[in-house]
Amino acid sequence: MKVKAIRSEEKVTLSEMRDVLANVEAERLESGKEMSYELRRSIEHANMLTKMPPGNSRALVEDLQKLEKMKPDIAFRIANIAPRTRDELRAVYAKEKFSLTGEELDEILELVASHL
Repeated sequence: MKVKAIRSEEKVTLSEMRDVLANVEAERLESGKEMSYELRRSIEHANMLTKMPPGNSRALVEDLQKLEKMKPDIAFRIANIAPRTRDELRAVYAKEKFSLTGEELDEILELVASHL
């Protein structure tokens, strides 16, 4: 299938994408169509790496975006990875031009833990 144009674009978390892929998989199995290699690998990837339900991941993104030093891209990255330690969280912020204090890191980790 060739993509001719992008109609719209929306950021989604990995757990939300897992639900979309599950629906696509169910449609393909129901209609008897074969799934491509890429689709099968995408489904495996989403199932293996998803750490929380879609509602929780979207709520986490919304809560994270309320914080002062939070960009939307970073909020989605944190929701997808669900870091549990300061070191994992620092890795997410490694490319940013600013660093977070210990209190800010702990606040983010508490938000992540509350949504797991």
